[in-house]
Amino acid sequence: MKVAVWVVSALLALAFFLVGGMKLITPTAGMEQLSQGVPVILLRIAGAAEVLGALGLILPAATRIGPVLTPLAASGLVVVMLGAAITNIIIGAYSVAIQPAVLGLLAGFVAWARFTDQAVQPRTAPVAKPLQT
Repeated sequence: MKVAVWVVSALLALAFFLVGGMKLITPTAGMEQLSQGVPVILLRIAGAAEVLGALGLILPAATRIGPVLTPLAASGLVVVMLGAAITNIIIGAYSVAIQPAVLGLLAGFVAWARFTDQAVQPRTAPVAKPLQT
């Protein structure tokens, strides 16, 4: 289970980092062509959330510094993907709504695992030894 959580986390982080980064660096004219009527600023905000969420899936757990941030990042990505799926359904892109739904379910799996039995313990501070005189 531990390996599965890390593999899913890494694949999700890669996917969200690449897709979110694309939303942030694509010129506005290109984004308007791809947006299907969704405001470009909304896509930019979603891109920033995806990049930050991708970093949050890996860095806190890997460094064991603030590991509670990992399931929170995964939960945030669930919300972003839920919004993306609903938006795609509203604009009539039903087949496109499957991708964010699947990514949201996978992010939900990571959140569940990191909140429960696969939670990463925080790094403990080293204990200072008393000075010998």
